[in-house]
Amino acid sequence: MERRRFIRNTLAGGALLGSAAGGMTMFSPALAQGLRTDVIVQEKGKYDILLKGGRLIDPANTLNAPMDVAVTNGKIERVDKDIPAKDSKKTIDVSGLCVSPGFIDIHVHVLYTEKWFNDGIIADNHHFNSCVTTCVDAGSLGAHGFGEMRELINEARMRIFAFLNISTTGMGATEHDPRTYDVKLAVETAKRYQDCIVGFKVAHYWTTQPYDDLHTPWANVDAAEDAGGKTDLPVMFDWYPRPASGGYPMRSYRELILEKSRPGDIHTHHYAIHIPVIGKDGKVDPDIFKASERGFIFDCGHGQGSFVWRNAVPAVQQGFISDSISTDLHRGNTNGPVVNMIFVMSKYLSMGVPLEDVIRMSTLNPAREIHHPELGTLSRGAIADIAVFEEITGNFTYLDTSGGGFRGNKKLEPIMTLFGGDIVFDPYALSYPVWEKIPKDSKYWVNPSGQYF
Repeated sequence: MERRRFIRNTLAGGALLGSAAGGMTMFSPALAQGLRTDVIVQEKGKYDILLKGGRLIDPANTLNAPMDVAVTNGKIERVDKDIPAKDSKKTIDVSGLCVSPGFIDIHVHVLYTEKWFNDGIIADNHHFNSCVTTCVDAGSLGAHGFGEMRELINEARMRIFAFLNISTTGMGATEHDPRTYDVKLAVETAKRYQDCIVGFKVAHYWTTQPYDDLHTPWANVDAAEDAGGKTDLPVMFDWYPRPASGGYPMRSYRELILEKSRPGDIHTHHYAIHIPVIGKDGKVDPDIFKASERGFIFDCGHGQGSFVWRNAVPAVQQGFISDSISTDLHRGNTNGPVVNMIFVMSKYLSMGVPLEDVIRMSTLNPAREIHHPELGTLSRGAIADIAVFEEITGNFTYLDTSGGGFRGNKKLEPIMTLFGGDIVFDPYALSYPVWEKIPKDSKYWVNPSGQYF
């Protein structure tokens, strides 16, 4: 069998690769791993696809070892060592690569009412190519417009869920207006679309102006918690602390994570510059660990303005690590600093978080957080959502959201994505034959006039 190699430019997306002498090189050290084995295709076999020779990382089953994965009819059929290639119609060599459940990004925006943010099918265009197979829209729309979200979900190829904005009008200026917080309608909408609504979202509420009798400190949180309690669904908070004003007391982080919220609720953007993660003593706020112990969830939600190294690095060093990794991806940050899910995962890996934990934070944990434990696993019978990627060692620099760089030595590179057993991303042609080996009587050799070469 012929071998073939991957060639990648690690300068893409803002990651810089340099030599020990400080010079720049165009290609990844992964080239030293050599050439890849060609795909085996045969007419018969009890499996549709066999991924052979990879390092399987499946936290749901506590697996982190060389394993083969067999797929039949869009489901995981078998996970084992040395599954015979003769048993599969298509065998793909993934030796030297990592294989895991498809990644789950629980904070993205696929549709928004304001023009600059109207992303359309951003999910299909920007997720499959980073091994993401499930994403969750984080409150782009409220109850009044959720039918439009339902249509978008139906049109998209990939799996999309949504947090419903507690403001009936969704994201925008009206999120500041408590008169748009209709708990009854939110509950009815969540029940009507229970196949895709996984919780409620609050964001951007009254961040600068003084409180008054309409704009009280916890108006949006209280409304969302009411809706969440009536549906047994979590609330995701995009939240700002505020000092006392207008005769009302301060809105503190401690109250949010220890008093106002329920176990299973989620604070996204928790490494943001405005969140009091690190105290003046340089230590992580002990209330954060208390909240984690009671089951409160901390989600990355990187975004365009919500991830700074000055919070993230010391927090990780002291043991405060996100429960889940997410991007807050929209068309305003796909060229940086977010880029995509696997790029954000690379930042955690470079901060010293073990790869198995990074995969757990991107598969098993988010699946549980949105109450879909059937996802994020490669258990037999599970949907065959599969990520194939490479862990690269080198010298890389990553950007945060406030203009700070971080030098790390790890990067994850997406190689192939399977969604429901279908190969939806394969730019390095793992699943295709080398062109010289394609039979001369196939359509590959037919020119536009219908003649064979």
